[in-house]
Amino acid sequence: AALGGAVGNLQKVRAFLRVRLRDYGVLDFDATDVRRQPPVDTTWQQIYFCLRTGYYDEARSVAQSSHVAQHFAPQLAEWISTGGAVSPEIAISASEECEKMLRMGDRAGRPGYDRKRLLLYAIISGCRRQIDRLLRDVPGLFTTIEDFLWFKLSAVRDCPADSSSVVLSEGLVPYTLDDLQSYLNKYEPSYYTKNGKDPLVYPYVLLLSIQLLPAILYLSKEVGEEGYNIDAVHISIVLADHGVLLEGSGTGQKMGIMDACAEVASIIRQYGSVFLRHGNLELTLEYYAQAAAAMGGGEISWIGRGNADQQRQRSLMLRQLLTEILLRDGGIPLLLGPRGTGDEGELRKYMMDWRSREQFLLEAAHQCQEAGLYEKSIEIYKRVGAFATALETINKCLSDAICAMLRGRLDGDSRAAALIYSGNDVLETFKYPSEARLQDKELISEQQTVLRQLEAILFVHKLARAGQYVDALREITKLSFLPLNPRAPDVTADVFRNLSPHVQACVPDLLKIALSCIDNVADTDGTLRALKSKIANFVANNMTRNWPQDLYEKIARSI
Repeated sequence: AALGGAVGNLQKVRAFLRVRLRDYGVLDFDATDVRRQPPVDTTWQQIYFCLRTGYYDEARSVAQSSHVAQHFAPQLAEWISTGGAVSPEIAISASEECEKMLRMGDRAGRPGYDRKRLLLYAIISGCRRQIDRLLRDVPGLFTTIEDFLWFKLSAVRDCPADSSSVVLSEGLVPYTLDDLQSYLNKYEPSYYTKNGKDPLVYPYVLLLSIQLLPAILYLSKEVGEEGYNIDAVHISIVLADHGVLLEGSGTGQKMGIMDACAEVASIIRQYGSVFLRHGNLELTLEYYAQAAAAMGGGEISWIGRGNADQQRQRSLMLRQLLTEILLRDGGIPLLLGPRGTGDEGELRKYMMDWRSREQFLLEAAHQCQEAGLYEKSIEIYKRVGAFATALETINKCLSDAICAMLRGRLDGDSRAAALIYSGNDVLETFKYPSEARLQDKELISEQQTVLRQLEAILFVHKLARAGQYVDALREITKLSFLPLNPRAPDVTADVFRNLSPHVQACVPDLLKIALSCIDNVADTDGTLRALKSKIANFVANNMTRNWPQDLYEKIARSI
């Protein structure tokens, strides 16, 4: 109702004043006959509230159109046009005007001053002494902390070192952001939050006073279980992305840029890990990427404009976090797509060139192996084209599975079958392309030989376990990589040393199976006796291998 039909910025301020000053009488902008009753002069109120709401053009217009503010108008115009960096002459003039008003207000029987006028001149002066005195000697200036902080921030001067000496030489010490922050930090957080009743007031004060990192840290750690840590995360992302984490850092904030980036990156990463635990890899990836970007200085890290140390830190963190995702169920399809090394997956967004992706994937596959995640390492090696390494990993796992079968592990058969299938799939994928290096072909050929040797050992195990002892012994004598054929001449060379370690690990159990099969088959032509002799000679030639004691005992009983 106070606004009426007008909707301009100045009209909004005047509508507010109609309500605020309704008990003071007719206001100057509503007066129709100034001769009947002098209206209330609202010049300073209009200027103040226009500035308070960000209507700078309207504030300047009111000042220029009022004879009351004719001396103030050019000072305000310069303050607006320079962003507060007025000349020393104007600052001193405004400071002197503050002095006059404060003296006038102290005299008994003299009319008081307009407090909004005093505040405006104090803002223009930017004088530390006047601002401190005003807050000390004039109570009740502000009814809300927002008004108080707006006044303080408006009075702050950004004074570089080369200009501060000029200001000081005129006897005027500027009010700086350090002064504001020091003043605010004298009080504990509980003072602002009323012992926790208004938990957001303190971070609000920190943000308004450009103490950005402390505000984030407080929201993330101190507020409790109200869910404000989510706000801390997203505020962190915005501030880090724009590279302003340490903007306004003053006497109370000595953290370096890398430490600040690490703090914020940790907050974002921890939030992303919540989604990781719940299996939402897509959201995890988004937050992890933001965490790495924050570590690298924000947006500049994406376009390669950060310094070398920031780029290195970002790259290290990104690789670490992408590896976390890659090792989870569903991580490989998400990052690499249905096939290939990332051309069709999300990895391409973060590693543009093939060489970077290849190096990252090889390192990740190695980490998978160290963590015992062999299936994932095999899949990654296949994707990156490291077929020989994939086969070598398969052979290790197959060797372990064969040994586990003899210890009674129930899933040994299915595990071994899956590994053989995987090995054959690798060989089928490789197909010895013409452009493949000769060295790669040789390595794959070696691993293919190992795979077939392990497959043959597994077949013997299956026959023996099924009670097909004769067939098992026949297959043992066919093993070309062991000197156990009764009809072949004795071999003096150290055959065992030339075997793959994965095959070597299976040999002691294979020999025990051979001896057990011999015990269950009648020797009609002396072949089994010859086989026993071959086994005994082979074991004797490898006494330094430290094979299981029960193998030696079994041979001793069979001779």
